[in-house]
Amino acid sequence: MPVTLADVNEALQAAGLTPRGAFNPRPEDGVPEPAAGRPAMTLVLTGNAGPAMWAAFSAARDPAVELLDDWSRDVLEPLARSFGALALFPFQKPHLPFQRWAQKAEACHASPLGMFIHPDHGLWHGYRGALALAERLALPPADSRPRPCDECPDRPCLNTCPVGAFRAGGDGASYDVPACARHLDSPAGADCMALGCRARRACPEGRTARYQPEQAGFHMRAFLKSRRADGSLD
Repeated sequence: MPVTLADVNEALQAAGLTPRGAFNPRPEDGVPEPAAGRPAMTLVLTGNAGPAMWAAFSAARDPAVELLDDWSRDVLEPLARSFGALALFPFQKPHLPFQRWAQKAEACHASPLGMFIHPDHGLWHGYRGALALAERLALPPADSRPRPCDECPDRPCLNTCPVGAFRAGGDGASYDVPACARHLDSPAGADCMALGCRARRACPEGRTARYQPEQAGFHMRAFLKSRRADGSLD
């Protein structure tokens, strides 16, 4: 029986992941071949939106010592094999154009903070991987809902950061990573470390998808660790 998008989405949900849209790629989209000589005809993105992924990850691994990237790979690679697909990840190198793919797969747009905003999930979502299939699956019409920020005149996300790390300009958003990292590494940053970025929390969209403290703290600690590694705190 031919594979359908519903089959793939159901398997992703059973693994604790959220389907994040799909599209039929063209050669210029840069999607790797699922098998030698077989171009990708469907790309299904997956990740998190809501509590399901965190519940699955924290039940299977110890978040204090395990990497979310490792769990993502361990979950998606066997699932990809079951569909004859290739598992792709935003953390693999050389980096793949996941942001461009996301904009083709669902209604995601760049927010004033730089991170992607979704009409349903707001800023509380992420991409953990994708499945590249050689089969051309039938897909629903593209979700063309507009960017929520265009109907948000106050844009509280831009004036809530305690250290003013985010700025909007003519060329788009700018993000002062060292200022953010130094704040998080100080006692004054305890609120953001425990509950998530204060600027992100100021966004009125997707409040029901907001990360719970355990997940928010996990992501903030991982962010701060990466900033120490790249010298942002020097």
